[in-house]
Amino acid sequence: MKSEFIAEMQSGYNFKGKSIQLGCGILNNEVCADAAVNIPLKTLNRHGLIAGATGTGKTKTLQVLAEQLSENGIPVLMMDIKGDLSGIAKAGKSNAIIEERHQKMNLPIQFRGMPVELMTISHQKGVKLRATVSEFGPVLFSKILGLNDTQSSVMAILFKYCDDKQLPLLDLADVKKVLRFAGNEGKQEFTEHYGQISPASISTILRNILELEQQGAEMFFGEPSFEVDDLCQLNSTGKGFINIIRLTDIQDKPKLFSTFMLCLLAEIYAEFPEQGDAEKPKLVIFIDEAHLIFNESSKALLSQIEAIIKLIRSKGVGIFFCTQNPIDIPNAVLGQLGLKIQHALRAFTAVDRKAIKSASENYPESKFYQTDKIITELVIGEALVTALNEKGIPTPLVATMLRAPMSRMDILNDDEIAELLEASALAEKYNVSINRKSAEEILSAKIVASQNIEVQSELKSQQKKAAETMKNDPSILEELSKNTMVRQIGNTILRELTRGLLGVLGFNNSKTRKRK
Repeated sequence: MKSEFIAEMQSGYNFKGKSIQLGCGILNNEVCADAAVNIPLKTLNRHGLIAGATGTGKTKTLQVLAEQLSENGIPVLMMDIKGDLSGIAKAGKSNAIIEERHQKMNLPIQFRGMPVELMTISHQKGVKLRATVSEFGPVLFSKILGLNDTQSSVMAILFKYCDDKQLPLLDLADVKKVLRFAGNEGKQEFTEHYGQISPASISTILRNILELEQQGAEMFFGEPSFEVDDLCQLNSTGKGFINIIRLTDIQDKPKLFSTFMLCLLAEIYAEFPEQGDAEKPKLVIFIDEAHLIFNESSKALLSQIEAIIKLIRSKGVGIFFCTQNPIDIPNAVLGQLGLKIQHALRAFTAVDRKAIKSASENYPESKFYQTDKIITELVIGEALVTALNEKGIPTPLVATMLRAPMSRMDILNDDEIAELLEASALAEKYNVSINRKSAEEILSAKIVASQNIEVQSELKSQQKKAAETMKNDPSILEELSKNTMVRQIGNTILRELTRGLLGVLGFNNSKTRKRK
C-alpha cells in the first residue's frame, strides 16, 4: 500500500516546469518523505481555496504559500483581516517542533523575512489605498450601492452630466452635491437636457451613500488614486513583494470590504494586459475571511465578483479564498478554484457532520482515504491537498504535512512597522493629501454665482425704479423700505439701494450749496 501510494504521488505531483513544495504526503499517520507535494506555478492563476476550522493552521499555510511565491519572483497581495500576517517581513526562529517536522519530511529550512509593503484603507498605518468615484463608473457604483434599475439609470445620468460639464467625481461628497443639485438648483437643466429625475430616487441614493459612509468609505474614495501596477514590484534580488492590506478595523464593515475588493479586482482586470497561461502568474491575491465578501453582498455585487473571478485568470492573476468551510463560497466561484487545501473540520453537532459530509464532496475520490473521516482527524499543520497539474487535470487527493513558514509567526511591533513604512517608496508616493477642485466645489461656486446674479439684477431693477420715482416724490424712500419685494431680497439690498439714492441726493445738494 505504501509503495503504491508513493508511486501515485510521484506520478501526480512531479512536474516539468517550476513548482513549489508545500510538504509531504501522509499515509496511515506516517509521513512519506518520498511523496513530495508540489504545486506547479503555471496553474496558480486558476485560483484556490484554503479552508478549515479555527486554529487548524490556515493562516500559516497562507503564509507559506506567500513566501514560496515571493521566492519565485511572484508578487502577492494579502488581505489581513485578523492582523497576524505582518511578521512575514521578519525572519522566523527555529524550535523543536519545526525541526522535527522538517526532519520527517527531509526538507531543509532557512529562516528569513520577505520584502513587504503594509497598506491600509482606514486609519491604520500603511500605504493609503484610494480610488475615485469616476474610476468605478456608473454601473459598478450602482451595484455597490445596491440600486434598482430606475435608480441606476439616475446614476448613469449623473455621470453623463459630470462628463459633459467636466465635473470630476472624486469622492462621495461630490456625488451627494451633484444629486442635490439635480433635485434643486439644476432641476430645470437636467429635465431639459437629460430627462426628469424623481426626488424619491435621489433620496434613496443619498440614504444608500450615507450607509456606505457610516462604514468609513469616505476614506477610501479620493486622491491620489492607487495604481494597481504598483502591486507587482520586485526587490533588487528578484523576489516578489508581499503587499499586506491591514483590515483589522473593518471586520464589522462588510459592505466597505466588499466594495474595496470589487473595485480592486475590477481595476486589476481593466489595467492588466492579457497574459493567458504563462509559466507563472503575474500576481496572486489571498482573501482571508472570504465569507465577509459573500455573506453581505447583494445579488448584483455577487454576480459582478463571480464574473471577474472567471475572467481575471487570463490577466495572469490568481485569487485564493481563505475561509472555514468550502460551503461559504458560492458554487459558481467554488467551481473555478483549482488548488484546494483543506485543513481539519470538527464535528460537534449533527449540523457540523452534515457540513463535513458536504465539504468532502468537493474533493476527488481517493482509494487511500475516506475523505469525510480524515478531515476530522487532521492535526494542526496538516491538510488535504489537490491541485491542477500542468495540463489542467486535478491531482490525486493527498493528506499532507505542511512545511513551516520561514518568516516570523507573529506580528510586527509599532517600531518595526514605522521602520518598514519609512523605507517604503509607495508610502512616499501615496501618503499625501490631494484635494483638487472637483464637482462639489465647482457646483457650489456655480450656485453662489447664480444667486449673486439674481440679487444684482433685482438690485439694479429696484435702483432704477427708485431713481425714476424719486424725481416726483422724495418720500418714496420710506415707501420702498416697506415694499414686499425689498423685504424679500433682504437688508443687504436695502442698504445698497439707500447708498445709491443718498448719493444722488448728496450730489444735488452740493450743487445747490455752491449756487447759493
